[in-house]
Amino acid sequence: MLNYQKFLSDLFVDALSSIYQFDASADDVTINPTLKTFEGDYTIVLFPYVKLLKESPESIGQKVGDFLQSSNYIKSTNTIKGFLNLVMDDSFWHEALQEITETKNYGCKPSNGQRVMVEFASPNTNKPLHLGHIRNILLGWSCSKILEANGYEVVKTQIVNDRGVAVCKSMVAWQKFGQGSTPESTGQKGDHFVGEFYVLFEIKFQEEYKAWQKTETAKNIYTNKGKEKGIEESVFFKEYKNQYFNDYSAIGEEARNMLLRWEANDKATVDLWKQMNGWVYSGFNVTYDRLNVNFDKLYFESDTYLLGKDAIAKGIEEGVFYKKDDGSVWIDLSDVGMDQKLVLRSDGTSVYITQDIGTAQLRYKDFGCKKMIYTVADEQDYHFKVLFEIMKRLGEPYASGLYHLSYGMVDLPTGRMKSREGTVVDADDIIQEVIEEATSNSLERGEIAELSPEDQTETIRKIAMAALKFFIVKVQPKVRMIYDPKESVDMQGQTGPYIQNAYVRIKSILRKNVPSQAIAGEYSNIAEEEKEILKLLIEYPKIIEDAGNKYDPSEVAKYCYSVAKEFHRFYHEVRILNAESPEAKAFRLNLCQDVAVVLNHAMRLLGIEMPEKM
Repeated sequence: MLNYQKFLSDLFVDALSSIYQFDASADDVTINPTLKTFEGDYTIVLFPYVKLLKESPESIGQKVGDFLQSSNYIKSTNTIKGFLNLVMDDSFWHEALQEITETKNYGCKPSNGQRVMVEFASPNTNKPLHLGHIRNILLGWSCSKILEANGYEVVKTQIVNDRGVAVCKSMVAWQKFGQGSTPESTGQKGDHFVGEFYVLFEIKFQEEYKAWQKTETAKNIYTNKGKEKGIEESVFFKEYKNQYFNDYSAIGEEARNMLLRWEANDKATVDLWKQMNGWVYSGFNVTYDRLNVNFDKLYFESDTYLLGKDAIAKGIEEGVFYKKDDGSVWIDLSDVGMDQKLVLRSDGTSVYITQDIGTAQLRYKDFGCKKMIYTVADEQDYHFKVLFEIMKRLGEPYASGLYHLSYGMVDLPTGRMKSREGTVVDADDIIQEVIEEATSNSLERGEIAELSPEDQTETIRKIAMAALKFFIVKVQPKVRMIYDPKESVDMQGQTGPYIQNAYVRIKSILRKNVPSQAIAGEYSNIAEEEKEILKLLIEYPKIIEDAGNKYDPSEVAKYCYSVAKEFHRFYHEVRILNAESPEAKAFRLNLCQDVAVVLNHAMRLLGIEMPEKM
């Protein structure tokens, strides 16, 4: 019964077969909740059958409606143009409520025996997690939970970018200017500590570069390469910075040499690298704990950066790749609207896509996942189109299951740049700010004053994390968004705390009143407000399924808001504890209980915990 679309589609198909001897497919029948401006609960769209049956929609609706009313679950029907509206009998709503109440893990599918890998976070070890990482993490985590609810075994992973010249910049700066300091000696989180040395390297580099621009060497370079082309000096040197880093910079040479020593497995260099990365991982873990996320498997670029070369060699033999005269290896994707892509440099070194090819193969070897979801910002859209096409041409058995969960940037409304880099907003700063907003709001309302200090702190934490997480995941991933900490904690908007408040209201009601299923079944003349909530609860399994198919947690977030909004309306307009009869009270208490269960489950899919009081 809870799959009302299948139930009603099958009835409609039976009607067409009995009345017209017409064989229709239940999959082609369109059924939606009836618009509130019309009488009815569910609506069947008749237009596709008008030409096939050679009758007017009104005639089809009348005949089919009469047939459908033979079902105990359909009370009456009416036809408006090409729409057949069905008014469901009370027995339908009672059975639906009972099934929701009695179904364990309502909304979830049983195990399908398939394993899927979801990659998210994937930070660099030269700086702290930032606001963009928060969106990445929340999308990846929610996606993994939604896929679990759809019956998949999910492996949550990240690939940590723990090597390269950027990491060596932090190491050089600490060696030159750190004076033996540590996160412990400075009282800083490890990732912030190391990130400050990355910033310090850039400051020292810029000072060096600015001084170099006044030298004769720099002036001659500008004269020969810039001035003659009409390029302004400031513009030229802004664009020449990377070239200077590679050819002239003293501190840049130190970083490059540091990388060479690391690649040569120099013990002192590797020991320093392990120490500083260890500081960063400790800092990352604090942030992950605050966001309440974890991983099943970690991959490190230091282990994977040489992977993929065997696949390239095999691909050359099979004609997937080709070599140019300089020894570099390429693939031509022009036949599918892409360009020629380098996969191996002329000196035999890898590029990023080479590593990604090898890492995907390694992951399949490790876990046998036929689906792999990459949660990465939209600036990498083209990279993943190329990667997925390459895997397809290599004949990888999981190629059709690769998906890029692409998302847009996230900004603050004020445009404030609070991070230690001056270019992004630190994740820890955002978390702290939303906790402060939630604390201020909670103390102002005074509704948790009766709780112990420990319970107050825990409640505020749940409210703050709900505010942060819901505000971000409610936006469709591909949309660039603005995160407003103050707006996110609003108890009246489309926010996490607004939904938590609906749950808390229900828990308050149920603490003093135990629902009785037996008495509830005797309730008649179910009100429209009650039906509207039941319609939403009935939709929950489909919401989870659709969100999983689309890899889009915003579908669940929008659903949570709809349920909470409908419940708040129901709470204000319908008597619950002082209902007109014991039967009505029991039915409404059961309904409240199911709303709480569904809201709690749906919000947990988004990584959000529900407080008992707020």
